[in-house]
Amino acid sequence: MEEQKENTERTGDISKEKQDNVMFIGGKPLVNYVRGIIIQFKKKEASEVVVKSRGKFISKAVDAAEVAKRSLEDISVYIKEVNIASESFETNDKKTNISTMDIVLAR
Repeated sequence: MEEQKENTERTGDISKEKQDNVMFIGGKPLVNYVRGIIIQFKKKEASEVVVKSRGKFISKAVDAAEVAKRSLEDISVYIKEVNIASESFETNDKKTNISTMDIVLAR
């Protein structure tokens, strides 16, 4: 019963099972993210990896996706799609927008 609950647990619109294939880009060095993407494709045999970023980390996400794609030419990884959006936040009665981007890499 507990195992079944874990498999159906959801965060947002991505099931816990699919979250393994999501790489959130932040303040760590670029090589950490590139290594994570490569591990997803080579060791975990993922068919897709989603690189998610927000705000100032969008350029790092593009770099990580491109470096990983070039490193994985032997298994024909390509950019399947790119999604952009913005999220609104309200802090101290001030509305702020922040850009978001998802890059889907696939084999």
